[in-house]
Amino acid sequence: MRPGCEEIPRIRYREERTVRRFRRITPSARNRIIGVAAVAGALALAPVSAPTGAAADSTGSATSASAASAGEKCFDAAEGHGNAPAMARVLRPHGNDHAADEPNAVSAKKAAAMERALDRKLDRMRADGQLAKKKPGKNGQLAPVTIPVYFHVVHDGTTGKLGAGAIQAQMDVLNDAYGGSGSGNTASPYSFELVDTTYTDNANWYNGIQPDSAAEANMKSSLRQGGANALNFYTADLGGGLLGWATFPTSYQSQPEMDGVVVLDESLPGGSATNYDEGDTGTHEVGHWMGLYHTFQGGCGGQGDYVSDTAAEASPAFACPTGRDTCSGGGVDPIHNFMDYTYDACMTLFTQGQVDRMNQFWTAYRA
Repeated sequence: MRPGCEEIPRIRYREERTVRRFRRITPSARNRIIGVAAVAGALALAPVSAPTGAAADSTGSATSASAASAGEKCFDAAEGHGNAPAMARVLRPHGNDHAADEPNAVSAKKAAAMERALDRKLDRMRADGQLAKKKPGKNGQLAPVTIPVYFHVVHDGTTGKLGAGAIQAQMDVLNDAYGGSGSGNTASPYSFELVDTTYTDNANWYNGIQPDSAAEANMKSSLRQGGANALNFYTADLGGGLLGWATFPTSYQSQPEMDGVVVLDESLPGGSATNYDEGDTGTHEVGHWMGLYHTFQGGCGGQGDYVSDTAAEASPAFACPTGRDTCSGGGVDPIHNFMDYTYDACMTLFTQGQVDRMNQFWTAYRA
């Protein structure tokens, strides 16, 4: 064990990512019903029973640089190169369909380790005067940030070969969501600009691709463009009933080629993923790419999602269960938040606290 690393738990390394999962009703119909999320961070999956209702149960520059380097190595060893687990939106099977697997909650230790790494990084930047170089915007927020988007359409012949209209519709959804459109939404400084679209006809990458697979590694290493600030957005027909997955900002330094989000092609606006066909799989996964946890992270206790203005939530919400309240005090569950698991039509907002958190992660890892 490295000196000074005692407080950080050691876990088996695995690329951090978030995964949104669904189940198919029939091979020919893409009606997405409630499935489950798979999560990174060496987490075990535990079987659960599916509910039949809409809702689930609920000094000096050199010194600071040296210390920071040691701290980062310490975190790398303990948490897998700075990675930390996070979950994504999930769906559940209806009626008599088989129960899907749902991952264990992200542990408080893992979440705390991620927070310590973020705090160390920001403290070092302050000590080195790097934060003074940033141009804060109104009310102490960052100045407007335009994120270049590289859109990678992976297809099998004509299957999955998205048109320009579908891609632009997804871009519009992202800009609306992060620009403050929608009931109760908070504007962030982030906008998204499509700078390149690639089309790759590769059946092995398109059909049934899953996280941590050779297909994913080959696809991303071949297609990814840009630096830490560039959003690489991949579409394909995902395997294992997945709707999407994403990497956190903290994993970029160790595995830059894997950075980005992967979503089901039929979850784009106008697709056939019923109730999940308005593009908010993309919104949700980009939220993780920006550093956000789920609203139900940590349940009713502890630090939760590390955002003070999202009410605590014991478990993910499904469909659109108005008035759901699974934790005493703090208000009803944030079912309209983009980082819950409700239907696309039910999701309308980010909070100011979530925007502040995005800004912290952006400054530390992507700026």
